[in-house]
Amino acid sequence: MGVPEGRPRSAFGHTAPVSKLFGGLRQAPARVLAGVQTGVRGLVLKQVGGRVDLSKIERVPASLGWPLEREGVDPPGRLEEMRAESPVGLLTTFLGIKVWLVTGYDAGHEVLVDRGAAYSTDIRPYVGKAGAAGGDIGGLGFTDPPDHTRLRKYLTPEFTRRRLQRLEPLVDAIIERQLDEIEAAAEEAEDGVVDLVQLFSFPIPFLVICELLGLSDERRAIFQELGSARFDVSSGGIGAFGAISGSREFLLAETARQRHDPGPGLIGQIVRDHGDEISDYDLGGLADGAFTGGMETSAGMLALGSAVLLDHPETWKQLAAGEADVDAVVEELLRYLSVVQVAFPRFATKDVEVAGQQVRKGDVVLVHLPAVDRDPSFGACPHAFDPDREVKSHLAFGHGIHRCVGAELARMELRKAYPALARRFPDLALVRETDDLDYFGSSIVYGVERLLVRPLG
Repeated sequence: MGVPEGRPRSAFGHTAPVSKLFGGLRQAPARVLAGVQTGVRGLVLKQVGGRVDLSKIERVPASLGWPLEREGVDPPGRLEEMRAESPVGLLTTFLGIKVWLVTGYDAGHEVLVDRGAAYSTDIRPYVGKAGAAGGDIGGLGFTDPPDHTRLRKYLTPEFTRRRLQRLEPLVDAIIERQLDEIEAAAEEAEDGVVDLVQLFSFPIPFLVICELLGLSDERRAIFQELGSARFDVSSGGIGAFGAISGSREFLLAETARQRHDPGPGLIGQIVRDHGDEISDYDLGGLADGAFTGGMETSAGMLALGSAVLLDHPETWKQLAAGEADVDAVVEELLRYLSVVQVAFPRFATKDVEVAGQQVRKGDVVLVHLPAVDRDPSFGACPHAFDPDREVKSHLAFGHGIHRCVGAELARMELRKAYPALARRFPDLALVRETDDLDYFGSSIVYGVERLLVRPLG
């Protein structure tokens, strides 16, 4: 497969070809195992002072890991069997802790909308000495009110539709630039084959999130190296831990720098709006969460969504001709793929009943998002991709107070990128059938290692 070596236009400040900058990502996509995704190092647990400690991760036990696998784009068939028996089933008992898996839509919605009355997402008591390691976890997903409320208020205004509108011209330009790179790479390759992951699904969200954070051209080149290493789980995720720490330290330093010289993006805007009201540590953590959430989910959706669309030629033709209902296509892809496998773990703070199942205080509840979004209540053939489907709201972005704050940014990227790809390359074709793609193994965020295509037919 040919790779273009010509330097790209300098609109986004890269001094090396985008194909060079993102070449490593072809082998290191955003597949993040459970320990990496949560920022902790373990589900091989030890007892610390009579408490369960998650801080020494070595591997995800098979009894916990199998729901993170898939059969192509479909959730494991075992989840269907579990839902048929009960929408809430016992996944495993681990070191005395019962772990429940939610596979039904109504039960999943009930758990996700809880505002702290029955569940906590605060993982700090389970890491090292209670509360001592909380700073290494952080983020909105692992924080309960009132801390969650305080932190989210800083971030939410930056992700409103009105604020995001200022990014639209830039997102359009980024997409067009990557389409140019795809075309150039295809023309240079002897077989006309390019990797859509390397040239499309990863560069677009990365460049967008750098603009959102307000990283300078020089700083984003450094951050790209940290980002690509962060998502490299070729050795089971172990090599990514240092990169996670490195990227968080980078963003903490960037926050401190922008405290004195605010940039045009999210970090600088929060500094201007709130000053010393928010600490560098909290702001750096929010920026890190925006990066991980904005990168992984969008990259997975852009790659997998493109594969699904190419496997449905009628929808592809409609997109290319400008005849498709783009919003409907994107929402159905989000439901159908639900690339985030499980929502943040919920720790029961009291005895509670969910869908007739008694969950005891201290139990862990996991909502399996692909399973709930394939619930029979979505109508006939929930396992089929059908953009004409009349459905209720999916839960691909979660729900309640922990719903993905960047959902509208992701939607904007998808609504622009899919049609642009189809218009530029109406004859785009997969090199391999969708059943034979290089899908991730166990992962919190699902995707493909590479997506080889022929853009020019």
